[in-house]
Amino acid sequence: MTKAESKAPSEPAVLYASWQDEIESAALYRVLAELETEPPLAQFYQQLAATEEAHARFWEEKLHAAGKPIPERKLGWRTRLLIWLARRFGPSFVAPTLAGQEQRGSHHYDHLPETEGTSMAAQERSHQRLLQTIAATTPRGVEGSVLSRLEGRHRSLGGNALRAAVLGANDGLVSNLSLIMGVAGAELSSSAILVTGSAGLLAGAISMALGEWLSVQSSRELYERQLGIEKRELEQIPGEEAEELALIYQAKGLSAAQARTLADQLIADEAMALDSLAREELGINPEELGGSAWEAALTSFGLFAIGAIIPLVPFFILSGLMAVIVSGIASAIGLFAIGAGITLMTGRSIWFSGMRQVLFGLLAAAVTYGIGSLVGVSLGG
Repeated sequence: MTKAESKAPSEPAVLYASWQDEIESAALYRVLAELETEPPLAQFYQQLAATEEAHARFWEEKLHAAGKPIPERKLGWRTRLLIWLARRFGPSFVAPTLAGQEQRGSHHYDHLPETEGTSMAAQERSHQRLLQTIAATTPRGVEGSVLSRLEGRHRSLGGNALRAAVLGANDGLVSNLSLIMGVAGAELSSSAILVTGSAGLLAGAISMALGEWLSVQSSRELYERQLGIEKRELEQIPGEEAEELALIYQAKGLSAAQARTLADQLIADEAMALDSLAREELGINPEELGGSAWEAALTSFGLFAIGAIIPLVPFFILSGLMAVIVSGIASAIGLFAIGAGITLMTGRSIWFSGMRQVLFGLLAAAVTYGIGSLVGVSLGG
């Protein structure tokens, strides 16, 4: 009796869940391959899609063997949303989320009896590593400019725009809800609540925008200084810079001869050499230098304001306890939506994440409302 035969087969629910995960991943990678403009990356996604499709067929065979029907293929809401985001903003927008999902699922097959003796567990772990370092999937001896562009694209994925959007809106909603409820607890007039809530929205959004502007602008200035240093070193000691590039490419899997040939080709063109050194040695995309400080500031302002306006709107049309109740309900809906958005990154249940966000947000509001009530009674007495 083999090791696999000594274990009880997995429950049908596990077989169905594994099959569903694979068809969702395959569908998503096919779309990314279709959208990707860099041929090596497009090929990478095509390979991932083919592997995931093969895994889906594996689970279909297991379901047939267990006498279970194969359902119609349907994609879940999370995959459909990621596909929409990829079509709207490009593959690089969702790549960090995919890498996180692959990391969480990279050991899913380690203990399933059906996958023992197969390469599926190793393939899943490989997918996770490949998504973390996309440049490693390019063929050996690939042209230097393509390799440097791939490496720059990979590093740009580190900043998860989706995560920033969700958390920015959450900051605005929770902070302004707590502020508004604290003032409402003191039984102040609706006009006072409106003024306070509007001031909280503007103050918070401006603070977030200014902080983001300073962060991005400081990074740009640092990158510009580092590029200046790298340019001087390239002019003064090109041999040492070529040696650094060769060592980097060797670490990526090229042979010593291939790495040295590629490095020498890049150093021969000053512009390409500086571009490659910036990406490979410094981790900088010289075309972006961390992005636009003003764009980052405006985006941060808008995301915070979107969240902060939700608990404030009811006080424009209602007053008293009714406004407080409607504000709480509207905020709860907003908090649940934010929790649902977080599941794109965590993979947790939408109900778990959504209700957890609602619980924490309303708890903070209840605390400030209670403090406001105590303060109001104290001042009134």
